[in-house]
Amino acid sequence: MLQRLYIHNFRCLENFELTIKGMSSALLIGKNGSGKSTTASALEVLQSIGRGINRMRELEKLKLISPKDFARGRSDVPIRFEIEVLLDDKLYKYVLALELPEKFKELRVFEEELIIAGDPIYSRKEAQVTVYKNSQNREAEFLVDWHLVALPVIQTDPIHIFKTWLARMIILAPIPSLMTGDSNGDSLEPKRDGSNFGEWFSGLLSRYPAAYTEVVQYLREVMPDIKDFLNELIGKDSKSMIVRFQENNANLSVDFEALSDGEKCFFLCSVVLAANESYGPLFCFWDEPDNYLAISEIGHFLTSLRRSFNNVGQILVTSHNPEAIRKFSNENTFVLDRKSHLEPTLIRLLNDLSVPGDLVDALIRGDIEL
Repeated sequence: MLQRLYIHNFRCLENFELTIKGMSSALLIGKNGSGKSTTASALEVLQSIGRGINRMRELEKLKLISPKDFARGRSDVPIRFEIEVLLDDKLYKYVLALELPEKFKELRVFEEELIIAGDPIYSRKEAQVTVYKNSQNREAEFLVDWHLVALPVIQTDPIHIFKTWLARMIILAPIPSLMTGDSNGDSLEPKRDGSNFGEWFSGLLSRYPAAYTEVVQYLREVMPDIKDFLNELIGKDSKSMIVRFQENNANLSVDFEALSDGEKCFFLCSVVLAANESYGPLFCFWDEPDNYLAISEIGHFLTSLRRSFNNVGQILVTSHNPEAIRKFSNENTFVLDRKSHLEPTLIRLLNDLSVPGDLVDALIRGDIEL
């Protein structure tokens, strides 16, 4: 799973290093503008590359990265991403650096590298890509368009494993109003806003039918009157989800779209849990999962996520909510702080800080100093 994430010169993140080695779950806290969502954005850049989107222009169209993302406009220093992931007891380290030379309007690749278990798989300097047979011998060299990331281009089994892990990362900041139960195809690649929930749900059940049991089991814990749900065909390739409730011999069928925002988040959580069990281990970043939930629901929601990912996979969440914050310990809570818009984000493990009194009270008072 994710061991280390390093981000430099990307928006408010400079020399930013998040190390969660050995943590099945972790929490990021900090004021608005401190870099929590920007961390998710950096991961989303890598996720999209894993999904095969490797042209800078396309990443910019998706609003994932742009020439405006250099910290404080410092385009003379490359944007740099480094990610270290442990898969099948092998450490994968991937490095990507992007530059914007003078008079250029589109980002281009300055440096790129993939190392597995200490052995270089390929390296890249500007347009020149070198593929290695082993650490001492080069296997091939070729040129790549400077505006293309090489990772999706190179086809080997070890690289495929890493690309699949990147592609299947779950990065969420759901907008329930965009979530419907309609689908015109199947997918195992959810979007950050949850707008393709129907396709993800359909893809999960079509490829892993046993996931239905995991989904229903969780939903019955949070919505005791739910009977089941149907993914009905409404066209040749189209499906729509119907949720059925039952109590005291009375029945009610509801279109998924008619559920409340919080109920849609329950469904999203159930699919996250089922996906992790079915085709995991997965890495999940959920930006403020307590949004849209009642205070009484937050504790169970976070506990369910943490318990599931404690068995397999890894989850990283952000929150401003006291109930959510109290579900994590000092050993797996990171504090992000940014003194002003002219300064970069700082990050410290809460366990390394001196917090006067109750953590939540200290956050309210602004008494936590990095």
